[in-house]
Amino acid sequence: MANDKPRSGSTSGMNIDTALVRELAELLSETGLTEIEVEDDDRKIRVARSAAPVAAPMPAAMPAPAPAPAPAPAAPAPGGSGGAPADTADAVTCPMVGTVYLAPEPRAANFVKVGDKVSEGDTLLIIEAMKVMNPIPADRSGTVKAVLVDNAQPVEFGQPLVVIA
Repeated sequence: MANDKPRSGSTSGMNIDTALVRELAELLSETGLTEIEVEDDDRKIRVARSAAPVAAPMPAAMPAPAPAPAPAPAAPAPGGSGGAPADTADAVTCPMVGTVYLAPEPRAANFVKVGDKVSEGDTLLIIEAMKVMNPIPADRSGTVKAVLVDNAQPVEFGQPLVVIA
């Protein structure tokens, strides 16, 4: 009563809102995020989990984007792909909405280019979603036939990214 916010070494001075922590943990699971942080006044709560391979649960939690036709104009003429996107049936598709990066850092070489041989699990590109970098792996071994996106291009769920045959 006399001291609203004691900050001593004892645990009795810290009020942990376990319901909020549980709610944030649920939000991590539902959205596929790896970390979330909330702050009010002098209290900050950060909930994090180790990054797992990107899977389908994140898109299921995301609201379905209405403009599905929007990605189509971007696919036909990507810069630097070196190949026409003739058959996107063999394409690795985008598992989330975000921004695609073809290289691990700005001046580095791209992860893959047309003609490269890739093995299942090799990183093809990175998609940044909510400030989290998500590596997108090859779902099978083969040869890169086309890169259907440009560096720093916004991408949508289900959009073809890289054709592997």
